[in-house]
Amino acid sequence: MTSEPEDTHPIMIGQPPRNRRQAFGKTMWIAVWLLYLAGPVGQLLRAGASTAERIWGGLGLALFVLSYFVVVFRHLFRKTAGRWMYGALALMLALSTVLSWTLDFSWLVLFIFTSVACAVVLPWRKTRWAIPLVTAVLLAVGARYPEIRGYYLFAYGLPALGSGFMMVGVQHLIRTTHELRAARQEVARLAANDERLRLARDLHDLLGHSLSLITLKSELAGRMLPDRPSDAAQQIADIEQVSRQALVDVREAVTGYRRPRLAVELAGGQAALRTAGVRVTADPALEGEYRGLAAEEESALAWALREALTNVIRHSGARHCELLLTEEWAADERRSLCLTVLDDGNGPPRAQHDGNGLSGLRERLALADGRLETGPAPRGRGFALRAYVPLGAAPKTAAIPAPEIPPEPVNDPA
Repeated sequence: MTSEPEDTHPIMIGQPPRNRRQAFGKTMWIAVWLLYLAGPVGQLLRAGASTAERIWGGLGLALFVLSYFVVVFRHLFRKTAGRWMYGALALMLALSTVLSWTLDFSWLVLFIFTSVACAVVLPWRKTRWAIPLVTAVLLAVGARYPEIRGYYLFAYGLPALGSGFMMVGVQHLIRTTHELRAARQEVARLAANDERLRLARDLHDLLGHSLSLITLKSELAGRMLPDRPSDAAQQIADIEQVSRQALVDVREAVTGYRRPRLAVELAGGQAALRTAGVRVTADPALEGEYRGLAAEEESALAWALREALTNVIRHSGARHCELLLTEEWAADERRSLCLTVLDDGNGPPRAQHDGNGLSGLRERLALADGRLETGPAPRGRGFALRAYVPLGAAPKTAAIPAPEIPPEPVNDPA
C-alpha cells in the first residue's frame, strides 16, 4: 500500500500550487471575492458619472486590485514580508482612503480587502494593530457621508474588523497544519530509525554468539589438523550444528518481519483509499489485537484486506468503502472471524469468475482452513467480499512457529 499523500484537496489550502489545476483553483478562489467590488464598479458605470471620475476611479481600482493580487499570490510562495510588501499594503490603504473620500461611500469596501491582506501577510504582533487601524480609518472616512451614518458601521466597519481577525485565525490554522505535517514526517522518520535499530539488535543477538562460536571452533579445528583428525572432525560437526541452529533462528526472525498484520494493512489501505478519493469507514476492531486469532489466520485476513482494497481502488469506481470485522458461529459451534469489505462501486462482473488475485486469495485462505465469499453488496449496489478464518480459544500471544527444516543425516566422525 502506498503512503498517505500530503493532501488530496484540489485547492491545497495553505500550500503553493503544484500544477496548473491547483493554480487555477487558487486563482478562482481568490478572484471570487472580487464580486464585492460590484458597488464601486456600479458607481463608475452610473449614468451621471463624469469622465474624470471614471478615469480616476478605474485607474485607482485597477491599481488596488493589482496590489491585492500581488500581495496574496506572493504570500503563497514566500511567507516572509519584505519592505515592498509593506509598501503594497500602504498603497492599498492609501487608495482605499483617497477613493472613498473623493468618489462615493461604496468605495469603503476597499478597506475590507486591505484588512484581509494585512491579516494574510503580517505577523500577529503587527496584525493586531494593523487591522484595528484600517478599521479606524474606515470609520473616519465613512463619517464624511452623513446619509449613511450608523449604516456604514455595520455594512463596512464590522466586516472589515471581523474579516481581518477571521483571516488571522485561518493563517494560524494553516501554520498549525504545517507544523503537524512536519511532526508527522518526523515521527515516521523516527519510527523507521527505531525499526532499523531493532533489526540490527535482533540480528546481533541471533548471529553474534553463533558466528563467534563458529569462528572459534574453526580456528580450533585448524590447529588440530593434521595431528588429531578425529577431534577436528568433532569440531566441524559442532560447527554444522551451530550453523543450522543459526539458520533456524534467522528464518524465525524473518518470518516475523514479513508476516502481514491487520492493523498495518488497515493503515496502508486507508491511505491508499484517501489517495484515490474513496471515503472509508473502518471497524475499530481492525486496529487492535483480537483474542484467539493465531498468526497464520491473521496473515490470511491481512492478505484478504490488501487484495480487497486493491480491487476497490483499481476496478470498482467506488466513492465509499466500509470495513467490518465480526465474530460468527457455525452450526457445529465453531467460531469464525469474518472480514467484510463493502463498496458502492460497479458491483461484481457479469462473468462471475475470479481473477488471479481472488483465486490466489481463496487458496491462501484454504491453507488457513478459511474460505472466501464474494458477491453483490447488501444495499443492492457495489461489491462485497467476506473472508472467514477459524478462531481458536488461545489468546494471540503465542510465539511464531519456527519453519520446519527437513532433517539431514550427520556423519559420526567417530
